[in-house]
Amino acid sequence: MSAAVVTTEDKSGTTGEGPVFAVSNLWKVFGPKADRIPGDSELTALDPAELRERTGCTAAVRDVSFEVNKGEVFVVMGLSGSGKSTLVRCLTRLIEPTSGSLAIDGEDVLAMDKARLRELRRHRAAMVFQHFGLLPHRSVLDNVAYGLEIQGVGRAERRAKALAVVEKVGLEGLEQRRPGQLSGGQQQRVGLARALAVDPEVLLFDEPFSALDPLIRRDMQEEVVRLHREEGRTMVFITHDLSEALKLGDRIALMRDGRVVQLGTPEEIVGSPADDYVRDFVRDVARADVMSVRSAMRPVGEGEDTPGAALAPDAKVAEAIEAVARSGYPVRVMDGKRCLGVVDHAGLLAVVAGTDPARPASAPGEVVA
Repeated sequence: MSAAVVTTEDKSGTTGEGPVFAVSNLWKVFGPKADRIPGDSELTALDPAELRERTGCTAAVRDVSFEVNKGEVFVVMGLSGSGKSTLVRCLTRLIEPTSGSLAIDGEDVLAMDKARLRELRRHRAAMVFQHFGLLPHRSVLDNVAYGLEIQGVGRAERRAKALAVVEKVGLEGLEQRRPGQLSGGQQQRVGLARALAVDPEVLLFDEPFSALDPLIRRDMQEEVVRLHREEGRTMVFITHDLSEALKLGDRIALMRDGRVVQLGTPEEIVGSPADDYVRDFVRDVARADVMSVRSAMRPVGEGEDTPGAALAPDAKVAEAIEAVARSGYPVRVMDGKRCLGVVDHAGLLAVVAGTDPARPASAPGEVVA
């Protein structure tokens, strides 16, 4: 593997626009004379323990490159100590990168002065933290309006905006409560509403739900999915939870020891792990819930009867298994009126088992239904 996996392909459904964030060869090194590390090939080749022993430095982010496309949910995932939280803080220079390049909408973030950085953090990229950071003496409404107050928005306007966002995140009727009167999930909704109130271009989530119990965590994940579906807002989401990453992410950057070891869609990461580390990471994933029917598809045979159901190309294998079981026939994969191919019992089982179905992944021709 190279030091970082770089991709410029836009899988977010947008075309013709530059990336929101463009990160190239980014390093963050903590320790004495940290800036000497990125340019020294001998030192960059050392593993984390050797680097610490030799230099007293820790490379939390190592030569990372990626782009975040407009309207996508970009997930950075990794275990504790992988560098993911340091990376997201570098995006708005809450932590200063050691070297590399970083831009938002083509503007050099590393060249921003203090005033421009404040504008970036207040208007363009809002952070939602694991620890809610709510003001205990303020009501829900005043907590949500706090960012607008900092921006200098008038009282009437900021209250109106805050009320609209409170309703959007499901806190209607709780506007006058204090944070101490709320559950953990409700407090996290206040934190989310506070970030949304300033109408940022990008929402940055730093493991926001990891302190919540499983049921509330699931509800908050659904809330993020719903908000993204309704607004199409660009999101960068940090998590150590693979199931959360697979559920939320359009693309996932999987980190280890400060490096991005694989960057791709959930289906690419589960279906084609880049190395043994990623393979072990995704070993227990229910492949049928992640892989699409494209991965199990074969061409329609000449004269083959396919009276069964039809599914879209991005339908999950689990859905196709149910359809094949109900009908007893192969299921057509349809893109509008075009039949791209069919999936059958053998192909679906091969995908679930992670074996090669020994068939092409897509039909070479086109059959009109």
